[in-house]
Amino acid sequence: MKGNAGQYNFSNKIYMFFCLIRTKLFYPKARLIRFPFDIRNGKQIQWDENFTTGRLCRIEVINDKDSDKSQKKIFIGKNVRMGDFIHISAYDSIKIGNNVGIGPKTVITDVSHGNFAENEIYDIDIEYAERPLMGKSVEIGNNVWIGESVSILPGVTIGDGCIIGAMTNVVRSIPPYSIAVGNPAKVVKKYNFETRCWERVKK
Repeated sequence: MKGNAGQYNFSNKIYMFFCLIRTKLFYPKARLIRFPFDIRNGKQIQWDENFTTGRLCRIEVINDKDSDKSQKKIFIGKNVRMGDFIHISAYDSIKIGNNVGIGPKTVITDVSHGNFAENEIYDIDIEYAERPLMGKSVEIGNNVWIGESVSILPGVTIGDGCIIGAMTNVVRSIPPYSIAVGNPAKVVKKYNFETRCWERVKK
């Protein structure tokens, strides 16, 4: 933070100093938490060193009456940086690897209200709040960059070294060292380790 101090005006420097002190008091493993910061069922959330967030982030574990509340369900690796207005919500398991950047307004969730799979019996008359929660684990690999306003939905795995473009809706897994964009996400480039270049995926 010292190296970036010149970009802040006086009031922001005071705010950042307040955030730094509060981070070291309440979240000592983190590098910097920008407040306000909403964390729910924090004992079930684990992050490694140098964790950084923007403002108004919400990280939560959702439990039902049968949940084991001692079980960790969100794992965040080293050197993870999150922008503003990030929402991470876990019912089953969300794992985020090391050196991951997450752009502002991104949603990562492993839970849905009901089972919407094809050929599964579904009672349409059940009220939204009464629908049973369904969880499918999410895993994000190492050295992944996730752009702004991305949605990562239940059951998705994003491989190491991926780049996910802004406003992408990730509903299926993305293989390692890929660039994916669109709604739904589509792989448009893959990294070639021989040429050391990104190469467009042929249609």
